[in-house]
Amino acid sequence: MLSSRRFAQSIAVAALVGTVAACGGGAGKTPAPPSGAPSTAAARTAPSPPPSAAPTLPAGAGGLTPVFAHGRRDGAKRVALTFDADMTADQDKRAARGERFDNPELIATLRKLDVPATVFMTGKWADQYPDEARSIGGDPLFEVANHSYTHHAFASPCYGLPAVAPGSARDDVERAFAAFKRAGVAHTVPYFRFPGGCYDDAALRVIAPARVTAVQWDVISGDAFAKKSAPVVEQVLSQVKPGSVVVMHCTRSAAPVAEEAVRKIVPELRARGYTFVRVSDMIAGR
Repeated sequence: MLSSRRFAQSIAVAALVGTVAACGGGAGKTPAPPSGAPSTAAARTAPSPPPSAAPTLPAGAGGLTPVFAHGRRDGAKRVALTFDADMTADQDKRAARGERFDNPELIATLRKLDVPATVFMTGKWADQYPDEARSIGGDPLFEVANHSYTHHAFASPCYGLPAVAPGSARDDVERAFAAFKRAGVAHTVPYFRFPGGCYDDAALRVIAPARVTAVQWDVISGDAFAKKSAPVVEQVLSQVKPGSVVVMHCTRSAAPVAEEAVRKIVPELRARGYTFVRVSDMIAGR
């Protein structure tokens, strides 16, 4: 099972894990304004406030954590942009030396373009950037989901990611939610993205008590360590279908062209008739 799940995402993971020590990687399964757009958060028309309890999928066979990869293909042309805010638990020294694991310009662009999005945040990222975490989680345009605390692999091998300590996988998920609460994140959703995208039945079973829905994707942006935005834009536009979930990154050191790519992707998809939604909206519409 694990090898088949990994194959489809190996291209993205190979790029991401190349510098796991630099950014926390994590965009592969086993292995990151149009004219007239509002110019400020105050001027835009925000989407309806997210529900107090975001929709989840029922448990899988044997009580396994359910997995969501994309929405309906036969419905409206909707697409969910998701951004992994990666930072591993051992990168404090790199951050102290000035390496940026955040990307405030990207968040500002999403706000300017009025693009709803789901940010999969590691607990370490929230601890490092609590003001940004709180700002993202307090904006009704966004929702914050769980990407673990340590960004260690929940199934191995995982393209070089260190494995979570034995018996600590569920605690790692709950520790991330605790970090969000500590940072004052107002709106978290019960969704979890496996670091590196790596999982197997054992991983789905061990985190089941956390009552989360595991969220993967069907479109790899290729923004991880890309030097130019054009290939990222082309890759996303060529893969998107109704119901797609796109994986990108909100980590400046890991995905330096993500913001530029978003500025090109958003107006083109809107011109094609797509609307942008959060993962919770996509799951609710299944």
